[in-house]
Amino acid sequence: MNLKKILSDFSDLIFPRCCEACDRSLVGNEATICTSCMISLPRIHSNGLHQDIIRYKFVNVPEVISTHSFLLFTKKGKVQRLLHALKYKGNKDVGLLLGFMFGQEMMAAGMLPEAELIISVPLHTRKRKIRGYNQSDLLAEGFSNATGIPWSATVLERIKHTATQTGKSKIARRENVKGVFAVKEHINYKSVIIIDDVLTTGATLEECVQTLKLAGCKSFTILTIALAEH
Repeated sequence: MNLKKILSDFSDLIFPRCCEACDRSLVGNEATICTSCMISLPRIHSNGLHQDIIRYKFVNVPEVISTHSFLLFTKKGKVQRLLHALKYKGNKDVGLLLGFMFGQEMMAAGMLPEAELIISVPLHTRKRKIRGYNQSDLLAEGFSNATGIPWSATVLERIKHTATQTGKSKIARRENVKGVFAVKEHINYKSVIIIDDVLTTGATLEECVQTLKLAGCKSFTILTIALAEH
């Protein structure tokens, strides 16, 4: 047994590392999410009912050529715990890992979209300052690491601070995000991926599409780590 492993085992004994999904102790080479949870997280299959629900949310936006969510979000479930760790506990590794897993599994299934760039949904500077980072940037970076598609956190800017979308109807959500985004830099991309953490009504993502469309983008793939189950 080498010294590095001895020190690692000793550190785990004194400061145990725990899975962010189930809170069990991590062992060996496990990091952030235990092996059991990585296998058992509730995937959304490409030909199931949930995928139809996702498609329907963007049925009136013909420029959206494909939509995919990785996991199913349920209250008090493992996916909620992971996203809570990412957004409110400062665990950036959760975002990088979930994005990477999503990219890997899309590639393995032969479902990786042809796109020139991945664009993360931006936070307003006020909220980003409070949190210290944008969780969607981490998801985009992880997905990019897995697929090789470049990503950008500087194309879109959130120019208006809005009230939370939680509890609002789809119509109210659309009004709440109307005109909140702007294209920050000149772009020459026709096909892009927009990535975010949770899909609810799709209002925020739809507003991103409309803003980027005015800048010259022609086709869009919408990716979210989770679909909120209602």
